[in-house]
Amino acid sequence: MIKFKKLSPLLTLFATPLLLTEISHAETDAELAKKLANPIAALISVPIQMNYDENIGADDDGSVWVTNVQPVIPFSAGENWNVISRTILPLIDQEDIPVGGQGESGLGDILQSVFFSPKTPTAGGIIWGVGPAILLDTASDSKLGSGKWAIGPTMVGLKQEGPWTFGLLANHLESFAGEDDRDDISSTFVQPFISYITASKTTLGINTESTYDWEQSEWKVPINITVNQLVKLGGQLVQFGGGVRYWAETTDSSSEGWGLRFQATLLFPK
Repeated sequence: MIKFKKLSPLLTLFATPLLLTEISHAETDAELAKKLANPIAALISVPIQMNYDENIGADDDGSVWVTNVQPVIPFSAGENWNVISRTILPLIDQEDIPVGGQGESGLGDILQSVFFSPKTPTAGGIIWGVGPAILLDTASDSKLGSGKWAIGPTMVGLKQEGPWTFGLLANHLESFAGEDDRDDISSTFVQPFISYITASKTTLGINTESTYDWEQSEWKVPINITVNQLVKLGGQLVQFGGGVRYWAETTDSSSEGWGLRFQATLLFPK
């Protein structure tokens, strides 16, 4: 069961925007909501994503909060190309992991991706980008990271038709340095996603964030269902939201059952 008693500060934080009644209906806000559904849009944004999972470990007693700070910064590279930097900086707070009575809090391993993307979609309306991804050995404690550096290719492709966005983001990482006594990394991440934006700038989304570990021949497959709302706080546009996840496939030592997600994204349009 999800330990809701731990969620009260976060529920207070994320429930407050729901009381706001002033939601911008300008055409520019509709375009911003559409850009937020595009992982490589030419829009500076800072998503802060909180994920809660439990039933972790041999006795299913472990639980974890992972707060991902994920700045997206685009750069223009001439007339035809954009370069988009996407960073995932995880802040981890785990309890009863790896065994009961043990826990750790701190910084995890940072994932840095860079996409090279044409400014204009293809004739068929496909938006795409490719580039490198690198996993940095930045964990503040050995329990919070892999102890390895890893690198590989990443790609994204998507199409937007009216209120719909559907696409796929993926990467593959292979370790090349790090601690000799830690397991090597050979993993493929696959994230198919679909979203629908309503007239009130509410974005309904579903995706998976699946990882296949080639070293252990194991899948981890969470299915996420989310609702996000674009609002204006004074002069600042923010998208608030949250949802649930279900672990359709997992490993013996990782999360099981249901989890929660909360998210706030700051937008900085030009």
